[in-house]
Amino acid sequence: MEGKKRITCPLVCAVFVAVIGSLQYGYNTGVINAPEEIIKGFFNVTWIERTGAPMSSELLTSLWSLSVAIFSIGGMIGSFSVGLFVNRFGRRNSMLMVNILAVVGGSLMGFSKLAKALEMFIAGRFIVGLFCGLCTGFVPMYISEVSPTALRGAFGTLNQLGVVIGILVAQVFGLHVIMGTEALWPLLLGFTIVPAILQCATLPFCPESPRFLLINKMQEEKAQAVLQRLRGTQDVSSDIQEMKDESAKMSQEKKVTIPELFRSPSYRQAIIIAIMLQLSQQLSGINAVFYYSTGIFRDAGVQQPVYATIGAGVVNTIFTVVSLFLVERAGRRTLHLVGLGGMAVCAVFMTVAQVLKDIVTWMSYISIVATLAFVALFEIGPGPIPWFIVSELFSQGPRPAAVAVAGCSNWTSNFLVAMLFPYAAQVCGPYVFIIFIVFLVIFFIFTFFKVPETKGRTFEEISSGFERQAAGGVVTATVEKGPVVEMTSIQPMKDVAVDM
Repeated sequence: MEGKKRITCPLVCAVFVAVIGSLQYGYNTGVINAPEEIIKGFFNVTWIERTGAPMSSELLTSLWSLSVAIFSIGGMIGSFSVGLFVNRFGRRNSMLMVNILAVVGGSLMGFSKLAKALEMFIAGRFIVGLFCGLCTGFVPMYISEVSPTALRGAFGTLNQLGVVIGILVAQVFGLHVIMGTEALWPLLLGFTIVPAILQCATLPFCPESPRFLLINKMQEEKAQAVLQRLRGTQDVSSDIQEMKDESAKMSQEKKVTIPELFRSPSYRQAIIIAIMLQLSQQLSGINAVFYYSTGIFRDAGVQQPVYATIGAGVVNTIFTVVSLFLVERAGRRTLHLVGLGGMAVCAVFMTVAQVLKDIVTWMSYISIVATLAFVALFEIGPGPIPWFIVSELFSQGPRPAAVAVAGCSNWTSNFLVAMLFPYAAQVCGPYVFIIFIVFLVIFFIFTFFKVPETKGRTFEEISSGFERQAAGGVVTATVEKGPVVEMTSIQPMKDVAVDM
């Protein structure tokens, strides 16, 4: 039991090296915002040198929109391809291999100015998007499979911590006093090569997922050795037995494809929950809040609103750390409900403050408080939880396909919000947050009635719970009643104290 909750050096190292991939996702998401006008100038100058005439504003806007959107398109394709890699090459080796995409994409963007080729910049954004899409599948899956059950949620939250730190680093590096200049912006975009090289240098020292070794490769001795190293104990018989039980169950099933996830009653509810959780993250309005944050701080009289926006990024990071410590105590479902409900309340205050800011001067300060609270509540629940709970909802067989579908849903909704939000903001003005209030209420209701608590449960117990529901939800009297019977129970199987 002690090994179940022990935090060992090999475990921490494996998780943190994997999280470099999440940091890459965050960095490449946020890095393009600060130098927007400078890069547009590069597009225009390149066009003049080729044609002798300046680029039309319509073409410039279209090319910039393409540069932003093509990152998400690459992400969609990458996230949908997760299963092709992890089942063939393993979790660790897949993360190692795809760093070549980060190096290629970063090089294309970094040398685009020198080559006077805006096409290189756009191609680089697409390739880096492809890399980030794959990372959003690989990292949570690897972390969930190397972590002990009692710490799976806390370590899973580190995935989101990597994302928000990446965004914050991009915001800071993008300042004019650092790399957000006309001379240094290629270095800012090409910097993504550095963490890729760092991960390539350190991943070979990290173990492969023991679940992959035992269940997919049938290498029990290797899996046992990895578990002993990760858990810091020689007695890993309970982990091995759990994996063997899961493997035995898998051997009775045919290979799970993406269409099978939706056709099979055993998987259908779980994949719908996984998709809805991903949508709750992207349609919560978090991107809209960051879109408006600079204007909100400016209206409140902040002299340098860009620094206030970075301050919001710091709040983002702090409350992700708070979630890390809460997730194994309060549970996934509870934190997600608190986050969604709190964000809906904050969005109401933000809407009222935006409407009345010109009439009541102190309303601008309400906007700031509501904005920071909105960001904090997002990182407590809807930010980190959708990423790692997907891996918890499925056993080893359907997990890669489920992670691919969930990741693609996240990237697709991200893409749609990025494309449609500016038009919604134009039409609705300060009332645009009402759209997100409606979404938040819908996701709150769905989470309350449909999302199970996975805290303290093994992968096998969680998947068995869905199978019981698919079979009618009736449990015979001979079966001892436990938390798996009622999947919406917010009580854990056992309250395991984490020995920090």
